[in-house]
Amino acid sequence: DEFITLRGQRAEFFGPDGTHTIFANGSVANNVDSDFFWRAVARDEAIEPLNTNMIADARAGTQGFADGFSRYVREIKMGMHAGRHQSCRNEPWLTAITLDDMMRRYLRLGVLASSSVFVSGIAQAQPPIGGAQQKISFTPEEVQKLVNEDENNPLKQFTDPQLGSNMYAIGSDASETGVPIVFGNPHFPWRGTERLYLQHTTVPGQVDMMGVGLYGVPLALIGFNEKLAWSHTVSTAYRFTFYELTLAPGDPTSYVYEGEVRPLVQDAITIKVLQPDGSTLDQSRTLYRSHFGPMVGLVVSGQNILPWSTNKAYTLRDANFENNRLINHFFRWNTAKTFDEFKQIQRETVAVPWVNTVASGPGAKAYYADITTVPNVPDAKVTQCSTSAQAAALAVAAPGLPLLDGSLSACEWDTDADAPAPGIFGAGNLPSLERDDWVGNFNDSYWLTNPAEPVTGFARIIGDEEAVRSLRTRHGILKQLRRLDGSDGKPGAKWTTALLKESVLDSHIYSSEIARDDVVSRTCATGTVNTTSGPVSVSAACTVLADWDESNNLESKGGHIWREFWRDAQTSQGFYQTPFSVNDPVNTPSTINAISPQVQQALGDAVTRVNNSGFALDERMGNIQRSGVNGDSIEVYGGLGNTEGAFTIASSQRLSSEGYKVIFGNSYMQVVTWENTGNGFIPIADAFVTYSQSTDPDGPHFNDFTREYSKKAWKRLPFLPADIQTQKISEMRLIE
Repeated sequence: DEFITLRGQRAEFFGPDGTHTIFANGSVANNVDSDFFWRAVARDEAIEPLNTNMIADARAGTQGFADGFSRYVREIKMGMHAGRHQSCRNEPWLTAITLDDMMRRYLRLGVLASSSVFVSGIAQAQPPIGGAQQKISFTPEEVQKLVNEDENNPLKQFTDPQLGSNMYAIGSDASETGVPIVFGNPHFPWRGTERLYLQHTTVPGQVDMMGVGLYGVPLALIGFNEKLAWSHTVSTAYRFTFYELTLAPGDPTSYVYEGEVRPLVQDAITIKVLQPDGSTLDQSRTLYRSHFGPMVGLVVSGQNILPWSTNKAYTLRDANFENNRLINHFFRWNTAKTFDEFKQIQRETVAVPWVNTVASGPGAKAYYADITTVPNVPDAKVTQCSTSAQAAALAVAAPGLPLLDGSLSACEWDTDADAPAPGIFGAGNLPSLERDDWVGNFNDSYWLTNPAEPVTGFARIIGDEEAVRSLRTRHGILKQLRRLDGSDGKPGAKWTTALLKESVLDSHIYSSEIARDDVVSRTCATGTVNTTSGPVSVSAACTVLADWDESNNLESKGGHIWREFWRDAQTSQGFYQTPFSVNDPVNTPSTINAISPQVQQALGDAVTRVNNSGFALDERMGNIQRSGVNGDSIEVYGGLGNTEGAFTIASSQRLSSEGYKVIFGNSYMQVVTWENTGNGFIPIADAFVTYSQSTDPDGPHFNDFTREYSKKAWKRLPFLPADIQTQKISEMRLIE
């Protein structure tokens, strides 16, 4: 499915009426728009730099992956592997793949948090042709209203992303053994091609790395070995900027740059579209590019807030579209021999596309870095080059995302002296931190990597500073502070792997600490609250909330009431009575206005929703919340991260008669430390792949790991040859 998509053949095989969703960034496009987008963005000359710049061994590994994939497809087509892949094994679109297919996959992953958010906006961008012009400018107030009305607007990926993660690197001072511990937990989709799969790559004398890669990537993107371990979280940095073009008079396909007129590059593209009778017809479209990148529109709540008019148009430049260092970087990380080499690789390549990193290893400090590919747009340049009305409007919808003047060379991206490529920041202007106790990130910016040493002084395009942190970030920090001062009720005041594994799966809901008692004592006081549908009794629900253990473990009762209440209540005006304080950012804002009419209504609406769902007010969470990808029988604990302050993540839609179907959240989880054997250190790693290894319902590993995850039965990963031999299920030797 992914390779067909990236070749621009969805409409040819699946017809024009279907859609393609990139679950990791929320982009949804019809098959025709998807085909035109990928044919334009992943054209041959666009993927060639990835190929030509690739280290020879990395290319050989990539070719090997393509060869192995293709071999398996041939075997399926020959009738081998009976019973497997019933949904697609006989489909005509199931074909062998090439090295170019792999390059397109790499490019697609690089632009996951940038260009591919705007598939429809780029595929549909067309110059005006006669007739009445649409609205050509918007005020900040108008844009904010449109954004508020559209829960699925493209900018939500940047302002309230679903894709996220939690991670810690715990240094020697905070580890009971004195040996660092690394915890990683990306919150990725449970469906689609951004699932992670467990792997262990060993080439004697060259690489011995265990971890996970995304589908189609034959490298560990998060992993560990005897020397080090690392993990990632999605960064707040923007990987692109919009540019506002001033069009040439009378010609909407040319623009003015430094007083000279430049024609837009025109890409004439033809795709095939499946017809009802099984035949295909050609469909053609011309897409346009400036020297910055593709032309783009931005539709929010039915309005294009970056419209292509007769005098203005919009384009974007994507730093990761230019990032041909990506695979080399991860190949070098997989083959790094020391922790210092690991850090140096990151500073040299600046190729990590859109994630923060934490890492550590025996004898190393706890390391954090957002040394990633970021457009070099200092704050002064934003002030100088973002002066239009549209720039002001966009700043409200997506704070920190620049819309620059595309008519001036002074508004091109800068290049640092230590940058490995034009137009990006070098490592010296990107945030990092090393400490002996701990560092962590939970998808807010670098600022409170450790609140004892705030990280400040970086460009706004990288992240905000001295600003409100999410409830999940506050929860993640408090877990560290309470463990290390001994106030979490557990023995001692340092981390063991056992305590860490327990903590990250405790399913505690942090928002309940802030407000549950106030809700029970004050919001519930009247017994009945007013809603838009009339008075609703909340007495029974309040009794359940009073007894709730403030977690979403399988046996917990009341979490569904709280979730439905909190989702609405937190958006009410004046919700917090104690405002955010930069002097106490971990504990503020706080103290909710529990008796406001909006909060009371939110509680009544929550009770109504629960009653309408058919689930009891005191239903155990395990009966309500289940896996949405590998059968209906597997119970799942956890909650919503930024919304209700869960650290153990299980994301789903609103409560319905089907309960909560988990399709996003905890994915790969690892807790890694090292044991000193006297002859060196060996990694001790416990892990889960929460949705299991396979998406094939007929495969043996479709839901086995998920069932273990439901029981919180961590798996000790077999890294050493003796452990592999002990746990081996089967062995296959392939020779080409």
